[in-house]
Amino acid sequence: MYIIKLISIFLASTALVFADTLPKDWQLSFQEPATDLMADVMNFHSYILMPIITAISLLVLGLLLFVYFRFNSSKNPVASTTTHNTLIEILWTVIPVVLLIIIAIPSFRILYVSETIPDSDITIKATGHQWYWTYEYPDYGDFAIDANMLDDSELSDPKLRLLETDTQVVVPVNKVVKLLITSNDVLHSWTIPAFAVKMDAVPGRINDTWFKVNNEGVYYGQCSELCGPRHAFMPINVKVVSQEEFDEWIEYAKVEYASVDKKQIKLAAR
Repeated sequence: MYIIKLISIFLASTALVFADTLPKDWQLSFQEPATDLMADVMNFHSYILMPIITAISLLVLGLLLFVYFRFNSSKNPVASTTTHNTLIEILWTVIPVVLLIIIAIPSFRILYVSETIPDSDITIKATGHQWYWTYEYPDYGDFAIDANMLDDSELSDPKLRLLETDTQVVVPVNKVVKLLITSNDVLHSWTIPAFAVKMDAVPGRINDTWFKVNNEGVYYGQCSELCGPRHAFMPINVKVVSQEEFDEWIEYAKVEYASVDKKQIKLAAR
């Protein structure tokens, strides 16, 4: 009865937030940010990078058209022999430097925030395998979760091909989650675009990153490594719930996902 109640709560909350946590068909920009860091990345892209890139592209296009019409052979039969122009040389040196400084200041701040992990409320360890992810919750006992991609025949509506997994990573909303990432075999990459998180999983090494999700919902990502036949078939599925729902899930997970050896020890003790 307890498990049925928990599952019903999860399904009800998932239906309400599906539309806001998924990328849209034919969208040109980022999907809705789920963290403050991703919101900063989007603002940096939209209000600094795009205006600069657009202005440079229009300037170069204008110069090309000007040169094409002003200095073609019919209008300028005698080619100029000018080899130096001090003003132009100063401008094409100073202007790029100024633009790089404008870009560097906010980008360094974003990099600093992404690399500086605040005091965490929960720690999760993600281990990449060929071809699935394993998640451990060291703060809450000895249990691990294997997350495998669902086949097309196993999908329910809405059918999210290559995104759904048989188990979900569950985290509380508005809590700092520290993520330890490693690999058991080859290079993988743990990526969720809405979190602004993309970190390589390297065999024999533990990388760390963090995220703090502002809204409840289900968020999707995929292994972003390029080489290997099935990296695209090990998706990441993170469910963000209230603290109360998370506490209930932890109690359920301790029993459901406990290791076989631990279950046998408990049975032997009885």
